[in-house]
Amino acid sequence: MAVVRLALTDFRSYAQADIACGQGLVVLTGENGAGKTNILEAISLLAPGRGLRGAALSTMARGDGPGGFAVAARLMGDVDIGTGTLATAPERRQVRINGATGSANALSEWLSVLWLTPAMDRLFVDPPSGRRRFLDRLALALEPGHATHAARYDAAMRARNRLLGDARESGRSADPAWLASLEVAMVEHGAALAAARARTVAALGDRLAAQVEGPFARAGLALDGWAFADADGYRAELAAGRARDAAAGRTLAGPHRSDLAVRHLGKGQPAERASTGEQKALLLGIILAHADLVAERVGRRPVLLLDEVAAHLDPLRRAALFARLEAGGGQVWMTGTEPALFAETPAHTQRLTIAAGAVNGA
Repeated sequence: MAVVRLALTDFRSYAQADIACGQGLVVLTGENGAGKTNILEAISLLAPGRGLRGAALSTMARGDGPGGFAVAARLMGDVDIGTGTLATAPERRQVRINGATGSANALSEWLSVLWLTPAMDRLFVDPPSGRRRFLDRLALALEPGHATHAARYDAAMRARNRLLGDARESGRSADPAWLASLEVAMVEHGAALAAARARTVAALGDRLAAQVEGPFARAGLALDGWAFADADGYRAELAAGRARDAAAGRTLAGPHRSDLAVRHLGKGQPAERASTGEQKALLLGIILAHADLVAERVGRRPVLLLDEVAAHLDPLRRAALFARLEAGGGQVWMTGTEPALFAETPAHTQRLTIAAGAVNGA
C-alpha cells in the first residue's frame, strides 16, 4: 500500500504540487510554516475522517485561490483516488475512486493511513475523545467497515439527542416509536463499534506485550469507562435514560463514553504519569506495532505519516526508529526542519525540500 503520485490543487499553501514517490521512506524538510504538514494532511484526507488536523473542509482551500481544493493520488496497482470540495459547496466533501463518485468511508477499502503529530503528544492527558479517535483510526486500518458503523452510530445518536431536546423545550413527550427506532440503530452500530474496538485493543495489546524491551516503551492497552454487555441491556439502558439524557442535553451511555487506557508496562504506571519523552515513545511503539499487525492481518501495510517525529528523539532512538521503519517496509512520510535529523535514514530514502509553496526534488 503506497501513494506513487500525489497531486494537490489549491490545497492550503499549494496552488499546484505534483509529487512522484515510491515505496519506502519519504522525508520532507523545510522551515517552519513552509507547508510540510500540509502535504501530510492532504494524504490523511485520502482516508475516512477529517484528516490529521481535524479541520473544517472550508479552511483547507488556498486562501487566495478560487475556492475549493483537490487532492488526488495514484496508488500502487494503478488505483486512482481523490477528494476535495467545490467553491460553491466548501463544506461538502467530494470523493472519486477510479473515476466514479464514491463515499469517504469507501476510501478505507483502498488505503489505510495512520499518523503521529506533535498535537498528539498530549493524547494521554487530554480528554478521552482524542483517545477514542486514535483508537478508531487503529480499528479502521484493521476493519474498513468500522467507519460506516461509527458514522451511523453518531448520526442516530445526534438525531436522538435532537428529538429529546426538542421535546424538552416544547414540554411535549417525544414520539416513543421514533425514539425506539433511533435506539435500535444505536444498539446495532454501537455494538459493532464497541466490538471492533475491543478486537483491536486485544490484538494490539497481545502484540505489544510480547515484544522485548527496546528503545520504544511497551504499552499495555485496555478499554475503560462504558462497556457494551449485550444488545438487550444497552437498548434497555437507552430507554430508561431518556429523561436523564434530555435533561443533560446528550446521551450518557454508549461507546462514545468509553476510553482507551494505556499503561507504561516497563514502569507499571499509567501513561499520563510518564514523562513527555516516554509518552512519545509509547505512542511510537503503538503505531509501529499496529502497522505490523495490519500488515499481518490485512496483507497490506498502512501508510504512516510522522510529523516532526525526530525532533525530540535522541540519536539512539532516531537511529532505532529509522531502522525499524526500514525493516517493516511500506511507505512512511516524515517531516522535519533540518535534513541532519534524518542522517541515519537509508541512502535510498526519498528526500524532498519544501519552500514557498513548492516541492523540490519531486
